[in-house]
Formats: sequence, structure tokens, C-alpha cells
Amino acid sequence: MSEQHGTPSTPSTPSTGTAGGMMTADGERDAWPRLRVADWQDTQATLHMWLQVVGKIRMAHAPLVNHWWQVPLYVTPRGLGTSAIPYRAGMFDLEVDVVAHRLLVRSSSGEDRSVPLEPQSVARFHERTMAALSDLGIEAPIRPVPTEVDPAVPFAEDHHHTSYDPGAVTAFWRQLVQAERVLTRFRAEFLGKVSPVHFFWGAMDLACTRFSGRPAPLHPGGAPNCADWVMQEGYSHELSSCGFWPGGGEEGAFYSYAYPEPEGYRDAVIGVEGAFYSDGFRQFLLPYEAVRTAADPDATLLEFLRATYRAAATTGSWDPDLLIDPHRLDRHTRSAR
Repeated sequence: MSEQHGTPSTPSTPSTGTAGGMMTADGERDAWPRLRVADWQDTQATLHMWLQVVGKIRMAHAPLVNHWWQVPLYVTPRGLGTSAIPYRAGMFDLEVDVVAHRLLVRSSSGEDRSVPLEPQSVARFHERTMAALSDLGIEAPIRPVPTEVDPAVPFAEDHHHTSYDPGAVTAFWRQLVQAERVLTRFRAEFLGKVSPVHFFWGAMDLACTRFSGRPAPLHPGGAPNCADWVMQEGYSHELSSCGFWPGGGEEGAFYSYAYPEPEGYRDAVIGVEGAFYSDGFRQFLLPYEAVRTAADPDATLLEFLRATYRAAATTGSWDPDLLIDPHRLDRHTRSAR
């Protein structure tokens, strides 16, 4: 379970709609898009609530998995999706498709419904989504109030958040695509228990978490509008977690933290330009723009992830045999082609 990061409170200015990236001469988009957090805050706040609606629908029917691994969303080739959700004798899924700008609800009955992604209130999106599920004969008894935010306005009463800039949302998804690629590679370098690369809609961040195998002290909780026992389940075991979220930098930030934080962890030398330990967030941060503008973004981000994990593993006395030699992965990939 990712920590509550929050986002800056800089006043929003409308995006031009070109945040999805400039077209190059050969028609390909820039891989790592530029998207200033301040340029899409109204849309980000609205999208956050919409994603909470979608995530809570998954949570209503998916069996509990340790650390709440049954509740996140996943980056897809078109946006963010739930994966298959068991329902009675079948299944269904939801996908926030930011290419066609629609929420698609598909059932194993062969039917589907969609809700347009367009400027509309959270209340309207919630109403239309529940109607789409009802049309497919799917009941979704969710608690219709957002979590990990303050204030927590019930979805049906939220007429304030209404913004939707399609260019900005598509650019954010493309940021997630790049982050997911590199995090997936990083995940493969660990032999121990490790989470999927998944998107937690509570704090609106993409995360991947490694575990030492040892239990952790009881988490104190304290996340806004979230029961302490929820955080205690998420942090029941010692971990090193990393990911990306649209805050902590001008264009968002990559983060890495350890729970419980070992003595000496925050003083570790990371050796990646732009990386620093944030006392406010109690984690290492690397601004997205530092990765985007690097000569080799993938290598820069991988080094940040590896270095911050080393800091957690060294100061926390983790088993060194939990790591896989990255060069072994490269050799295996080449030989399998």
C-alpha cells in the first residue's frame, strides 16, 4: 500500500491540449512527455476521484490479497484497467481508455457498456458508471466516499470537480507507461516477495514494493479518511517501495522509501543527479524532469531505483542473496530471442 503523497497546491492553469507530446518529423511522439503538475491540477483532481470510483468497484468483488494487492489498477496499452474481476459465475473488467476517452465496462456475457470521459462532475461520472454496471446486471456495493483525501466529499455530492483535459490525461498515462516499463525491469531483479507494478488510486501513484521477509512494527496509520487497520495491513511486513506519482516535482516525481526506515537510510549517497531525501515526505525523490531530460532516461531511473534499494537493504540488513545479477537477465533475454 503506497503512502499518501499529496500534490502541490499551485493554482491550476488550463493546458493547451498538446501536453501529450509534440509530433516529430517521422510521426512518432516523444517517449517521455513533459507535463507540468501546475498545468493540469483541476483535471488531475477530477481524474483522481473518477479512478477512486473505478478502483472501489474492483475492491467490492475481488478477494482480499495481502497488502491490498487486489485493489489497484494496472497500466494498459490504452490507459488504466482493473484486470478481470470475478462476479457470480463469470467476470467483468473496467478500463479507463484515454486513447478513445471512455470508460469501458466489459462482461464475460459478451456485452459491454461505456461512459464518455469528458468535462463532467464526479457525481455525474459516478451516476453514469453505476448505470452502466446496472445495465450489465452487475451490482457494485461500494462505499461511495473517497479515501486518503481531505475533505472526502461523497461521489454523489461532488459537483465541484468537473475538469477534463484529454491532452493532459493522455500525457499522464504516457508518463505511467514509461515508469511502468522501467519499474517492471527493476522488479525482475529481485528473488524475494515483490508486488506487481500497480497503480494505487488512493494516493494516485504507480508503485512496486519489495519485502525483506520480516514482519514490521505496527503501522501508526493516520492517512486521511482511511482506517488505521487499512494501513496496518499494507505495511504489515518490512519493505522497500518505489514508484511514480504526479507530485513532488515540477512534472511529478519518482520516489523510494523504506518501512520501517532503518537508521542511516536517509543519509545514504544515491549518486543520481537531482535525487534527494525529502524530510517532509520521508523518502528519496527524483523529479520526473530530471529523468526526462537525462541522456539515457531508462538508465538514470534504474540507477535511482537500484541505489535507493541498496540503501534500504544495506542499512536494514536485508539478505543480499535476494538480488539477481542484472547482467544475467540481459543474457537470458538475448539467448531467448
